Amino acid sequence: MEASEDVSQVRRADRPLAVLAAAGVAAGLLAACTDEQLGPPTEDEAARFLGQASVAATTADAADLMQLGYGAWLDKQFAMPLSTPLWNWARDMGFHAAQYKSTDVGVDNALWFRLVNAPDVLRQRVVLALSEIFVVSVRNMPVPWGQMLCVSYWEMLEAHCFGNFRQLLEQVALSPAMGVYLSMSGSRKEDNSGRRPDENFARELLQLFTIGLVRLNLNGTPQLGANGEPVDTYKMADITGLARVFTGWNLDGYDGTTPGYTQRPMAFNQADHSTLDKSFLGTTIAGSTPGQQAFQQALDTIFAHPNVGPFIARQLIQRLTSSNPSGDYIARVARAFNDNGVGVRGDMQAVIRAVLMDGEARLRLSPLPDDEMGKLREPILRFLQWARVVKLQSSDGLWSVGDLSSPERLGQSPLRSPSVFNFFRPGYVPLNTTMAQQGLVAPEFQITDESSVIGYVNFLFGILPNGAANISVDYSDWLPLASDPAKLVDRINLLFTGRTLSAALVSDLSTALATLPLSSDDGAKRRVVTAMLTVLCSPEFLVQR
Repeated sequence: MEASEDVSQVRRADRPLAVLAAAGVAAGLLAACTDEQLGPPTEDEAARFLGQASVAATTADAADLMQLGYGAWLDKQFAMPLSTPLWNWARDMGFHAAQYKSTDVGVDNALWFRLVNAPDVLRQRVVLALSEIFVVSVRNMPVPWGQMLCVSYWEMLEAHCFGNFRQLLEQVALSPAMGVYLSMSGSRKEDNSGRRPDENFARELLQLFTIGLVRLNLNGTPQLGANGEPVDTYKMADITGLARVFTGWNLDGYDGTTPGYTQRPMAFNQADHSTLDKSFLGTTIAGSTPGQQAFQQALDTIFAHPNVGPFIARQLIQRLTSSNPSGDYIARVARAFNDNGVGVRGDMQAVIRAVLMDGEARLRLSPLPDDEMGKLREPILRFLQWARVVKLQSSDGLWSVGDLSSPERLGQSPLRSPSVFNFFRPGYVPLNTTMAQQGLVAPEFQITDESSVIGYVNFLFGILPNGAANISVDYSDWLPLASDPAKLVDRINLLFTGRTLSAALVSDLSTALATLPLSSDDGAKRRVVTAMLTVLCSPEFLVQR
């Protein structure tokens, strides 16, 4: 039997690893699944894939994926042109006006407008993921038009998320939003008064953005020293040396009177650049090296570090498919980062494709039991799944969905993280839980507690029936299904979960919906809203498998 035939049989039967091994199919053959191996995606498989690769599964997107196949759909998404520049949209909506100079007004409008409407759904999902790795937040933008800085930052991630990681890293470093958020902007060389270069960006660049705290094997496990303890990737002296590299950069054309500077990368002033030698990560850049050249050399050094591949691989897997990927899964994605197949390091398209097309993602070939696979859906994605299928619209064009980051609402909102560590840490473990006993991590559980769970339900209860002020919903595609509760539940089950709701929940919900009379004016709508609310709050939806 050919390997591709084995893959197809495993996929259709959804057999566990033990059965797969008994059949003599090597899991290694299934690492990088191809369209030929997988065959055309079924409805369920298309919806499940979209739950990992986009911001929502819709009927139209699922049909497109089923027609094209996985690989061609990814190609189409990678080739999609950028949407209307988001900064220009915010300007056209008036959010650059002087009255908003010292506010955060506009950032939520722009980001919800983009996430609910953009056709490049893969790009938006990846940008959301990257925004939670290379974190900036409107909560710490103490300059005029800080909200426009954040809008520009999202637009920058859109432009570079499908390019090369090295170029992405450079654009993140020179972003005025990052410059303000981590105080690289305005960092100046040391002097006799005791002034020292700001170390904030240098530290987070290493710790959170690229290599992490300990040396990693290709599969993401820590390298151990002779004492059996993990080996540090850097020491304080490395931060000190690297911080000197990032002196001399400042906001371009900033005078506090116009927001134009928020669109431009930071500008360099050699006079403020440190002339001391810059030693870090085993490299020394001579103090006489021109500052812009030193900047490029520093990023090249970091980019070449062997930790970057597994460090970024694990976090992208966590954001898209699985909180607890196997070491083999991480290693396969890290190899794609290290070499895209034609000798290019850092090809983001190759990395994204490796994450989404791996056997653990497509065929559920995880060594974990079924009830330990997947990830908790972050609240933003729960909301977007509903918003997209009900065609959420703004009657005045301003998209005033608002800040949803309070525990009384979603508990999360794009570019509103409380710190550079994101809303949740990649290694977060809920204390005193079965997950902790099993050695599992569950990042999104860091923002999941009694208050946020109740707040989420109450928020949905308030917004599902009629939207909000100037935010409307359209249930016209769903109302015809209300007369047949089983069909209504099945459609929701398909798009929201890829038909992974338990048979018991499907049966109980269908039965309950049938008791809601259709004779009243809003009878059909009550059935639809009740069904969606129930599924959106169900553990079987909240956990993405």
